[in-house]
Amino acid sequence: MVAEIVAAKRARKIAHVFNWQSAGALGNDFNGTMGGTQTALRAFQEIGLRIVGLCYNVVNEFGGGCLEPQVPLTRAGRRLVEEIHKLRIVLDVGGHTGERTSLDAIEMTRGVPVICTHTNVASIADNPRCISDRVIDAIAGTGGVIGLTAVNDFHVRNRKDAAIPNSPRVTVEQHLDQFDYIKKRVGVDHVGLGPDFVDGMPLNYNAVNREVITRDMISDGEWLYVKGFESIAELPNVSSGLRRRGWSEEAVRKAMGGNWLRVFGKVWGG
Repeated sequence: MVAEIVAAKRARKIAHVFNWQSAGALGNDFNGTMGGTQTALRAFQEIGLRIVGLCYNVVNEFGGGCLEPQVPLTRAGRRLVEEIHKLRIVLDVGGHTGERTSLDAIEMTRGVPVICTHTNVASIADNPRCISDRVIDAIAGTGGVIGLTAVNDFHVRNRKDAAIPNSPRVTVEQHLDQFDYIKKRVGVDHVGLGPDFVDGMPLNYNAVNREVITRDMISDGEWLYVKGFESIAELPNVSSGLRRRGWSEEAVRKAMGGNWLRVFGKVWGG
């Protein structure tokens, strides 16, 4: 499957990897006191699902989201993590999934890398969507990768900013600070792109459920990306910026996609 991604790039085509940000679509039927313990995950894997996150911001049958970070991985969550690994699907933790659930899932993982597809660094911006150094270290310890988003709020908005309507706009230089942070803390093998670009932008934050998504996580107004990396067309601003900061060509290649291919190959096979 990694070979297919490489072949698509050589043919100047886009390779698409199907993923879930939350496993909530599996429902709770398998988690009752009667009946079996298997989910429908195998069916989704057979039609192309290759990456699975556990929770999307809030609690579900499997654990806690980033807004409920102390909720542990549940009994159903433990069975699901086992099934994800058995089916050779990449496990996605952190980011939308809460810290305790993420660390529990990593603790029961053996021999395969675990990733966070799209998040930012809590030590830079203490935002509920950002991951702590504990989670960074744990993901790196599996051989996994942390993908960094280009979402403006996750670079600068902190938990104390709930009363501030809008976050200040940040630049691509502050985005590059996040790459430097991961590289310095756990090494270049564990950082990658995860910009979280969405087609049909801009989205309006005012449409979200504010009883769930509080203002310490996202500000009012439109969903903004960092200035200088607002679409994939501006990717050269990231790669050239890393070079200016002294990153080697090999390190840039790893961060621009090589690390993801290494993880995919380890979990999926060639």
